[in-house]
Amino acid sequence: MFYPMYRIWFLLLLGGFAVPGVRHVSGIEIYTSTELEVVNGTNVKLKCTFTSSEPVSLQSVIVSWNFRPLNSGSDESVFFYQEVPYPPKQGRFKDHAVWSGDVLKRDVSITLHEVLPTFNGTYICQVRNRPDVHGSNGEIVLRVVNKVSLSEIGILAATVGGACAVILILLGIFVAVRFYRRKNRGNDIELHPREHERKDPTVCLPEEAVHLKVVTVEKEVDSSDDEESESGSVEHDEERGSLEMDDDDDDGSDDDDD
Repeated sequence: MFYPMYRIWFLLLLGGFAVPGVRHVSGIEIYTSTELEVVNGTNVKLKCTFTSSEPVSLQSVIVSWNFRPLNSGSDESVFFYQEVPYPPKQGRFKDHAVWSGDVLKRDVSITLHEVLPTFNGTYICQVRNRPDVHGSNGEIVLRVVNKVSLSEIGILAATVGGACAVILILLGIFVAVRFYRRKNRGNDIELHPREHERKDPTVCLPEEAVHLKVVTVEKEVDSSDDEESESGSVEHDEERGSLEMDDDDDDGSDDDDD
């Protein structure tokens, strides 16, 4: 047990002497896209961002953009920034390269206006943030074409996506039509229930059946009443006639007596 502890203390002692002599070296990380394709005569933004362990200020950051042609010739300056942007005053990029970045946001991008076929090549983004000056550079391969080309995978994905979209649209239309028809059918039944019930001639509503029964009874009662009234009136007339005849007989007998 004593021996391992002895070795640990020995290593810690050596580390204490060695640490003051070690210098920490920081590095800048630069982020760019690897390839870009642009149509001849249009504009393109060469995006370049960075991270640094040191504070960033307009005075501490130095940016340089360089261009390497396809034939691997000598590098050519495209843009330079130190406190203020310095666009090129000569060469192929004169009046074509403009500043599009924001140093305080760690963005050092530039934009190329009206690109030409001679702009084909590799663009190198280099950033230094003093005292942080160590780090790799960012490289973008630019291709200037007459028309933007699509890869086979891109074409296949677009075809499959378009077919799926068409199927989904047709399915949605079919479901919507069925729902609309069913809804209209339900609304018609709710608004005109009696009309739908009267379409069947064999169906008789309870209210109508009761009404017909009551009307029939009333007619029978009325007819019996009429017969009774008529019979009563006949009997009454007969009685009146017999009485008048009796009166006449009495009158005649009186006259004979006289």
